[in-house]
Amino acid sequence: MEKIKFNTKYLEGFVVDEDFRSILPEIEKAHSHLENKDGAGKDFLGWLDLPEETPEGLLSDIQSTADKMNSTSDVIIVIGIGGSYLGARAAIETLSPEFFEQKIFFAGHYLSGDHMCQLLESVKDRDVSVNVISKSGTTTEPAVAFRIVEEFMKKKYTPGQMKERVICTTDKEKGALKSLADTKGYKTFVIPDDVGGRFSVLTPVGLLPVACAGINIRDLVDGAREQVKCVADPDLDKNISYKYAAVRNIFYRKGKKIEILSGFDHKFGYIAEWWKQLFGESEGKEGHGIYPTACRFTTDLHSMGQLIQEGERNIFETFLVTEKESENCLIPTSDEDIDGLNYLAGKQIDFVNKKAYEATAEAHFEGGVPNTTIFIPDRTAYYLGALFYFFEKAVAVSAYVNGVNPFNQPGVEAYKKKMFRLLGRPGY
Repeated sequence: MEKIKFNTKYLEGFVVDEDFRSILPEIEKAHSHLENKDGAGKDFLGWLDLPEETPEGLLSDIQSTADKMNSTSDVIIVIGIGGSYLGARAAIETLSPEFFEQKIFFAGHYLSGDHMCQLLESVKDRDVSVNVISKSGTTTEPAVAFRIVEEFMKKKYTPGQMKERVICTTDKEKGALKSLADTKGYKTFVIPDDVGGRFSVLTPVGLLPVACAGINIRDLVDGAREQVKCVADPDLDKNISYKYAAVRNIFYRKGKKIEILSGFDHKFGYIAEWWKQLFGESEGKEGHGIYPTACRFTTDLHSMGQLIQEGERNIFETFLVTEKESENCLIPTSDEDIDGLNYLAGKQIDFVNKKAYEATAEAHFEGGVPNTTIFIPDRTAYYLGALFYFFEKAVAVSAYVNGVNPFNQPGVEAYKKKMFRLLGRPGY
C-alpha cells in the first residue's frame, strides 16, 4: 500500500538544516515521553496503541449494532460536541457520496432552538434511532439535546422499543449518562478512560456513527494501524509526523503564529474542523500555541487568497492534497469557445484542480508564506485512518516541544463556570 507523504519543497530559505538539528533533541525528548509514558498527561496515552489493540470483537459489536440501527431506522441522530462528534463527522463528510439522501443527523454541538425544532419536525414521520456520546452526560449542549430528543422519542415508541433505539457511548462505570443508560436498559459503548475526547475518533465515539453511515470501520482502523509503524522512529527523515511537528515549532519560534490548513479537496472541510480542535485544544495554553485555521481551496482563494498572498507575514501553510484524481468528469469542447476554455477541452476537472494547487503553493511561497504539503494517496477509509493517526502523533510531540501538556484543556472550564452562574445552576 502507498503511504501518506510530507513534502517540504517550499520551506527553502525559511527553514535550514541547522533548524532541524537544533530542534531534534527536543523532538527526541518528546518521543521518549510518549514511549515511556512519563510526560505531562501520561494518563491519557491510550490513543497511542489503540489501533493495534482494538479487539475484533469490539469492531464486530459496533458493526452489528450499526446494521441493526440502519435496518430499523430511517434516520440516526448522533448527539455530541467537540471530540465527541468532530471525528465522526469528518469521516462521514469526507467518505460519503455527494448528494445522497441524508441518514445521519448531528445534534448537540451548539445551542440553537431553531435547529432542534426543525430537526425534530423533519423526522417526526420517520423511524429514528439515537447515539448520544458523552463521557459525563452533563456537558450542557449534548445533555440538553438528548433530553429533548429522548422526550420526542418517548412519544413515538414504547420503553421496550426505546431500548432498541437509544445507544449511549459513555464512561465504563460512572457519570450521569451511564447511570441513565443502566436505569433504562440502553445499550452502551465505552469511552476509554485513557483516551481524551479529541483523540477518540478510533474508539466507539467515532466508529459507531461512521459504521452507521456505511463506511468500513475495519479499513479505518487498519489504516491507523499501518500508520503506527510509519511514525515509530524519532528520525526526522523517517517520521513524517515528527517532521511536521518540528516544522511547526521552528516557524512558531520564528514568529509565525498562525497555521492555515488548506485543502484542495472540497470533501476535507470537516477534517479541518477536527484538526482545529486537535491542535487548538492540545497546544493553546499557558500563553503558548499556534492559531490553527483552515481554508477550502480553490473556493477560498477568491476570499482569503489576497490576505495570504500579501498580508502580514505571520502565517505558514499546510496543504492537504489527494494524489489520486477522479476520472469521471471531462471538460467538453465548445464550438463557440466564448469562455476561451477550449484549451482545457478533454481534460479532467481534477487535473485543473491539481494545477491550481501547484500554482498556489508556488505563489504563496514566493509571496513569503512557507508551506508544506501532506499528500494522501486516495480518499478512502484506510487513508483517512492513517491521516487521523498522523495528526494525533504530530500534535502530541508538537505540544511537548512547545512545553505544554498535550492532553488537558483547563481553559475550557472558564466559560462554563460563568455560564452556569448566569443560568442559575445550583452551586454557581
